[in-house]
Amino acid sequence: MSQCIAQRKLMFSLKGKNERNPFVVQVLAPRELKEGDVEFQFTGGTAVCIVQFEGLPSVNPEHVYGADSLQALQLAADVEPILKRLSKKYDLYFPTGEGYFEE
Repeated sequence: MSQCIAQRKLMFSLKGKNERNPFVVQVLAPRELKEGDVEFQFTGGTAVCIVQFEGLPSVNPEHVYGADSLQALQLAADVEPILKRLSKKYDLYFPTGEGYFEE
């Protein structure tokens, strides 16, 4: 299992509900792919970074691929598109209470 190298602490509630619960977005260290890891062809050096959501129910980890470990990490660190997609089901908040996507 890869080590968590970055995280963001947030709160969530189901759409239409008031109860807020904490969760953590974690970016795990990139690792190079090995034969049999994935069902697509890749070249040597191709890497994956996993973004996981501790405390957020029914959300599977995201696997983010890059040509190398630096690109995989760069793409995985941009969690905004993933959180935007999750905001269709959940309202997201900073720990201080402000809405995550409020302008």
